[in-house]
Amino acid sequence: MGSAKEYNVTFQNLSQKNMTFEQVFQHITNFMKKDPSGKFRLMFGTDSQVFNHYTKFITGIVIQQERKGVWACIRKVNVPRQMMNLHERISYETTLTEEIVSLFTKEHKEQLINIVLPNIYRGANFTIEGHIDIGSGKRNKTRVFVKEMVARLESIGLEPKIKPESFVASSYANRFTK
Repeated sequence: MGSAKEYNVTFQNLSQKNMTFEQVFQHITNFMKKDPSGKFRLMFGTDSQVFNHYTKFITGIVIQQERKGVWACIRKVNVPRQMMNLHERISYETTLTEEIVSLFTKEHKEQLINIVLPNIYRGANFTIEGHIDIGSGKRNKTRVFVKEMVARLESIGLEPKIKPESFVASSYANRFTK
């Protein structure tokens, strides 16, 4: 994987368009620095929607401080065909999440950890989660992919979350796929 510049990856939210990865990272660090003794969750997740001539994928990045608010943005990717195969679509959602997580280098993660580190004894906390829009319920068609996708996210150091805990994929990103 190359840098965000090589991929020409841009992000947006309701107040800003065409943010670079470095701008996104700056927003996350600024958000955390406001209250470095907070409990933070950095969460990633992708959802998709099939349309007539393309499939839209939305990857969300959310930094949440427990009971204090969030800052979030999305990346949009359109594939110029209908991806009807469920395994292919779920797998590509996971790939897009992995791609964005890969932009957060060891140095980036250390910078974020170092914001809360001096405050650990005062309850500060920092976790990184990967949210997958799949569930393990008996009626859920995606349950057969749970082990595979969870293992992929664990292998890159994320704490995987599936439905109903995977709200970045199933709620936040989902809103922008419509």
